[in-house]
Amino acid sequence: MNTDQPAIEIKDLVYRYGRAEAGHGFNLTVPRGKCYALFGRNGAGKTTTMKCLLSLLRPKSGTVRVFGMDPRKDEVAVKSRLAYVPDSVAFYPWMSVRDTLNYFASFRKHWNLKLEGELLERFRLEPAKNVNALSKGQKTQLALMTAVCPEPDLLILDEPTSGLDPIVRREFIETVIGAYQEGDPGNRTVFVSTHLITEFEGLIDEFTIMDAGKDVVRMNADEAREKYQKIRARFEHEVPKLDLPGALSSRIRGRELEVIVNGGGSAIMELLRAQSPEELTSESLRLEEIFSATLQ
Repeated sequence: MNTDQPAIEIKDLVYRYGRAEAGHGFNLTVPRGKCYALFGRNGAGKTTTMKCLLSLLRPKSGTVRVFGMDPRKDEVAVKSRLAYVPDSVAFYPWMSVRDTLNYFASFRKHWNLKLEGELLERFRLEPAKNVNALSKGQKTQLALMTAVCPEPDLLILDEPTSGLDPIVRREFIETVIGAYQEGDPGNRTVFVSTHLITEFEGLIDEFTIMDAGKDVVRMNADEAREKYQKIRARFEHEVPKLDLPGALSSRIRGRELEVIVNGGGSAIMELLRAQSPEELTSESLRLEEIFSATLQ
């Protein structure tokens, strides 16, 4: 197994729905063993990109590779190494929870029965219950179980926790996804699209911000937090008029100035310090704030 080979590699992806483009020269490289996030507004092309990885959609042009393989030509080999949870899940309505788990397990060479039992208990899912009687959140839990129990090399999650209540959502993100990666460090990869950026913050290693089918920002999460800063200065009287080169945005509230920067924070701190503010502070932006600052 070539551990240097990316889990996902997309080059110059173009996809069209009629005349509208969901992908426009999109590029993405997801290293093996990382938790990689894809951020973007609704309609940015995130779900389309994931469906191209799964060979559910055929791009107009560009290349898509999963573990070096073409999902169209090597569909069985690709899908045997990954699991996918869409934003909206559905099961055969005549099956029970137990039937559904057995059905999914029948397609897999490996299935962690111990993990299955632990998750059934943690999610309080009754094996004999019919899937049609499950709530939306319970169906999402069941879908997540079918994805995690085979312990695939790649976990593709499209808004995976949208149907879960906050407590279960946090537990799943921190415990289940964390445990999935820790089961084989450096080899298991998570590729997630989510609007709940804050809740995934501690797991994300790298991310891409997508807008209008293009990759706008690609960064390591720790490096992003170092570069993107929020600087606040409070003055004794009114905020002085200043030229702040490189600032992404600035906002004045009464006697307080707030500046968002992407690099060059120390230079702006020096400019503000020269104005003798009453208070001057700087802090790293959270990933959700970086997303907002990038697309504002």
